Amino acid sequence: MGNDKKQRFVFIDQFRGWVGILMILGHASYYFNDVWKHLDPLDPFFSSFWQFLLRYQGYLCAPGFLMMNGAMTWYAYTRRREIGKGDWESRWHLLQRGLFLVLVQMTWVNSSWGGFRVFKPGHLGIIATNGLAMCILTFLVHTKWHTRLAAGLIAFLVHPFLLTIPYDPSNAWAAVPMQIFIDAGDFTKYPVIPWFGLAALGSVMSEAWIVHWRGKDRILKTFAVACVAIAAALVVRMLRGYGTILPFSDFFSYSFFLDQKYPPSLFHNLLLFGAVCLWMTIILVLNRVAPKIPSPLGVVGRVPLFFYCVHIAILGVFSKRIGIFYREGGVLETYIGWLLMLVIMIPLAHWFAGVKRRSKNYFVRLI
Repeated sequence: MGNDKKQRFVFIDQFRGWVGILMILGHASYYFNDVWKHLDPLDPFFSSFWQFLLRYQGYLCAPGFLMMNGAMTWYAYTRRREIGKGDWESRWHLLQRGLFLVLVQMTWVNSSWGGFRVFKPGHLGIIATNGLAMCILTFLVHTKWHTRLAAGLIAFLVHPFLLTIPYDPSNAWAAVPMQIFIDAGDFTKYPVIPWFGLAALGSVMSEAWIVHWRGKDRILKTFAVACVAIAAALVVRMLRGYGTILPFSDFFSYSFFLDQKYPPSLFHNLLLFGAVCLWMTIILVLNRVAPKIPSPLGVVGRVPLFFYCVHIAILGVFSKRIGIFYREGGVLETYIGWLLMLVIMIPLAHWFAGVKRRSKNYFVRLI
């Protein structure tokens, strides 16, 4: 890996930081935007272009986190093996991290959405899905990139067939396993199989970025992958059949892009995989021509779990529980709330990054 070892591959941290900033925008909309009083999360239609744009900006977040989670899972395993750690010891480190994410979801994240008014352990969400995907990827992380690529693509291609399995959502014995792995519902909106596919592809991209591609080659090949994935997504969508869930009216209409996220369709996963690679291309270019521009994003990207958990808790307590401007605004008010949250969270992220870097505490290191 050469001198790149010393850099912690800042572009990955910077991309995670960019996703974290977009995520706060989406969550600011959830708490401050009155559109959520009547918006069906599954409905791809919006009253205005600006509401559509605000909603669509957040679509990068979950795929981005899953892919970067897969990228760092591969990197963490590889680095530990390089410094002499055993295979099982290196895997066990990742399994602990994955299970910790599930625990954080059940104990902190679920309750924080409502301002800690109610303890709600009986639900899984995106943080738990990240953890479960990490646990599954742990058993493949030592394999060649071809194997992990195949695992990710198989997860994508098989998932549409699995969605046709009938089950009774009111029967917990059927609903819980179906929603953990395949479908979206009250127990979780983020089933593991399709999102694991993104984590597996993230691990492949990580190996390419860190081992196989250098300089301009890294930029050009990342952009090429983005173009291929987006083209494949458009083909799937235009066929209006396998791999799509919701209908669309016209090519490039609002509904064309918002097929389905809960659970994600094949079109969604291919399109967002391409979008992640496209944004990574932009960050790689900026690091080459104007490195000071993306540099601040690394502050957030070094502590993504802390950033997620704390900003949700702040919004949950002050907006949902206390009732400060809860769903009383629109697009403008959402952006104002977003900027205020960034003013609060970026210094906190910088502080905790320092704490984590200096600490030897087991739990602090996991956050």
